[in-house]
Amino acid sequence: MENHIINNLVDYATGVETGLDSNGRKNRGGHLMEDLVEIFIKKAGFVKGTTYFKEMYIHQISSKWGIDLSAISNQGKMEKRFDFVVKTPTMIYAIETNFYGSGGSKLNETARSYKTLAIETDTIEGFTFAWFTDGKGWNSARNNLEETFDIMEHIYNIKDLENGIINEVFK
Repeated sequence: MENHIINNLVDYATGVETGLDSNGRKNRGGHLMEDLVEIFIKKAGFVKGTTYFKEMYIHQISSKWGIDLSAISNQGKMEKRFDFVVKTPTMIYAIETNFYGSGGSKLNETARSYKTLAIETDTIEGFTFAWFTDGKGWNSARNNLEETFDIMEHIYNIKDLENGIINEVFK
């Protein structure tokens, strides 16, 4: 402060001046969850670029495996990107991951959106949507998560990963 490196004491104290503001931390938990899920995908024996793929768009999935995903792309008008796609001999698993350290409207919208996506993907032969999520943020959005859990067959948390859910389900 003496050398005027810090311009605003309030901003410094709240973390804005040091890069700790909420925008600076944006999706840090999400990326950590992605990394964690990827570790378990690899541990289950899937190979990047061969049996699992990172950040794949609907059109890429459709052209790679000749599967019609128009039910989830609004007849090709919407371009969804999945965090991971795992390909087994009998199924294509599209995976979303996230981690919520705190609550908010984002959790409710995500749960609602993924519930709809799960319902839409149920109509596609050979394609399954899976969601890996966790975090204490869900405590405040428990009802929305439970509502999605009641509809969606493949929703898992970190404990499920540790207990080998990928080996159990992704066959």
